[in-house]
Amino acid sequence: MLRDRAKKALQKKARKGFKGYPAASVAFYGPTDRLATKMVVGILPSEFAPAEPMRKWYRDHDLRQDAAALAEALAFIGENGALGSVIMPERIIGCPHEEGTDYPEGEHCPSCTFWVGRNRFAGL
Repeated sequence: MLRDRAKKALQKKARKGFKGYPAASVAFYGPTDRLATKMVVGILPSEFAPAEPMRKWYRDHDLRQDAAALAEALAFIGENGALGSVIMPERIIGCPHEEGTDYPEGEHCPSCTFWVGRNRFAGL
Protein backbone atom coordinates (compact mmCIF):
# COMPACT_ATOMS: atom_id res chain seq x y z
CA MET A 1 0.00 0.00 0.00
CA LEU A 2 2.75 2.48 1.00
CA ARG A 3 4.80 1.49 -2.05
CA ASP A 4 1.89 2.21 -4.33
CA ARG A 5 1.16 5.54 -2.63
CA ALA A 6 4.69 6.93 -3.05
CA LYS A 7 5.02 5.57 -6.57
CA LYS A 8 1.63 6.98 -7.61
CA ALA A 9 2.44 10.36 -6.06
CA LEU A 10 5.67 10.64 -8.07
CA GLN A 11 3.93 9.53 -11.27
CA LYS A 12 1.09 12.00 -10.68
CA LYS A 13 3.52 14.89 -10.21
CA ALA A 14 5.35 13.88 -13.41
CA ARG A 15 2.07 13.68 -15.40
CA LYS A 16 1.02 17.20 -14.36
CA GLY A 17 3.71 18.67 -16.56
CA PHE A 18 5.96 21.61 -15.98
CA LYS A 19 4.80 23.97 -13.22
CA GLY A 20 7.89 26.19 -12.96
CA TYR A 21 11.17 26.24 -11.10
CA PRO A 22 12.53 24.88 -8.94
CA ALA A 23 11.74 21.53 -10.53
CA ALA A 24 12.76 18.01 -9.57
CA SER A 25 14.39 15.49 -11.88
CA VAL A 26 13.98 11.80 -11.03
CA ALA A 27 15.95 9.19 -12.97
CA PHE A 28 16.38 5.44 -12.61
CA TYR A 29 19.50 3.53 -13.67
CA GLY A 30 20.29 -0.16 -13.73
CA PRO A 31 22.46 -2.90 -15.22
CA THR A 32 19.60 -3.65 -17.67
CA ASP A 33 16.36 -2.00 -18.70
CA ARG A 34 14.45 -4.24 -16.26
CA LEU A 35 16.17 -3.59 -12.91
CA ALA A 36 16.62 -0.10 -11.41
CA THR A 37 19.40 -0.30 -8.80
CA LYS A 38 20.08 3.45 -8.67
CA MET A 39 17.72 6.41 -8.35
CA VAL A 40 18.92 10.01 -8.65
CA VAL A 41 16.81 13.00 -7.66
CA GLY A 42 18.09 16.47 -8.43
CA ILE A 43 16.56 19.87 -7.85
CA LEU A 44 16.78 22.19 -10.86
CA PRO A 45 16.68 25.78 -9.56
CA SER A 46 16.37 27.34 -13.03
CA GLU A 47 16.41 26.42 -16.72
CA PHE A 48 20.17 26.24 -17.33
CA ALA A 49 21.43 25.66 -13.79
CA PRO A 50 22.89 22.31 -12.77
CA ALA A 51 20.84 20.08 -10.48
CA GLU A 52 21.70 21.07 -6.93
CA PRO A 53 21.09 19.62 -4.44
CA MET A 54 21.17 16.05 -5.68
CA ARG A 55 20.61 12.79 -3.84
CA LYS A 56 21.30 9.20 -4.93
CA TRP A 57 19.85 5.92 -3.70
CA TYR A 58 21.42 2.50 -4.39
CA ARG A 59 19.85 -0.92 -3.80
CA ASP A 60 20.33 -4.52 -4.92
CA HIS A 61 16.62 -4.71 -5.75
CA ASP A 62 14.39 -2.59 -7.97
CA LEU A 63 14.12 0.93 -6.54
CA ARG A 64 10.92 1.56 -8.50
CA GLN A 65 9.27 -0.88 -6.07
CA ASP A 66 11.04 0.31 -2.90
CA ALA A 67 8.44 2.13 -0.79
CA ALA A 68 10.95 3.61 1.63
CA ALA A 69 13.24 4.99 -1.09
CA LEU A 70 10.32 6.44 -3.08
CA ALA A 71 8.94 8.09 0.06
CA GLU A 72 12.41 9.51 0.81
CA ALA A 73 12.59 10.88 -2.74
CA LEU A 74 9.20 12.59 -2.32
CA ALA A 75 10.33 14.07 0.99
CA PHE A 76 13.60 15.29 -0.59
CA ILE A 77 11.63 16.98 -3.38
CA GLY A 78 9.33 18.66 -0.87
CA GLU A 79 12.15 19.74 1.45
CA ASN A 80 13.90 21.42 -1.44
CA GLY A 81 10.94 23.45 -2.62
CA ALA A 82 10.22 21.94 -6.05
CA LEU A 83 6.98 23.63 -7.15
CA GLY A 84 5.29 20.44 -8.22
CA SER A 85 7.27 20.05 -11.44
CA VAL A 86 8.73 16.56 -11.61
CA ILE A 87 10.61 15.41 -14.69
CA MET A 88 10.74 11.61 -14.70
CA PRO A 89 11.35 9.40 -17.74
CA GLU A 90 9.16 6.29 -17.89
CA ARG A 91 12.14 3.99 -18.41
CA ILE A 92 15.48 3.13 -16.89
CA ILE A 93 17.86 5.44 -18.72
CA GLY A 94 21.22 3.75 -18.39
CA CYS A 95 23.94 2.10 -16.39
CA PRO A 96 24.17 2.90 -12.65
CA HIS A 97 27.94 3.38 -12.87
CA GLU A 98 29.39 6.82 -13.56
CA GLU A 99 31.69 7.50 -16.47
CA GLY A 100 34.95 8.99 -15.27
CA THR A 101 34.35 7.77 -11.73
CA ASP A 102 33.62 4.04 -12.03
CA TYR A 103 35.23 3.52 -15.44
CA PRO A 104 37.32 5.68 -17.82
CA GLU A 105 35.77 8.57 -19.79
CA GLY A 106 34.76 7.62 -23.34
CA GLU A 107 34.63 3.88 -22.64
CA HIS A 108 31.73 1.53 -21.98
CA CYS A 109 31.03 0.27 -18.49
CA PRO A 110 32.65 -3.16 -18.16
CA SER A 111 29.98 -4.23 -15.64
CA CYS A 112 26.89 -3.29 -17.68
CA THR A 113 27.39 -4.68 -21.17
CA PHE A 114 23.61 -4.55 -21.75
CA TRP A 115 23.89 -0.81 -22.50
CA VAL A 116 26.70 -1.07 -25.08
CA GLY A 117 25.42 0.23 -28.42
CA ARG A 118 21.97 1.15 -27.10
CA ASN A 119 20.32 4.55 -27.28
CA ARG A 120 19.32 4.79 -23.64
CA PHE A 121 17.06 7.81 -24.14
CA ALA A 122 15.13 6.39 -27.09
CA GLY A 123 14.80 2.96 -25.47
CA LEU A 124 16.55 1.26 -28.42
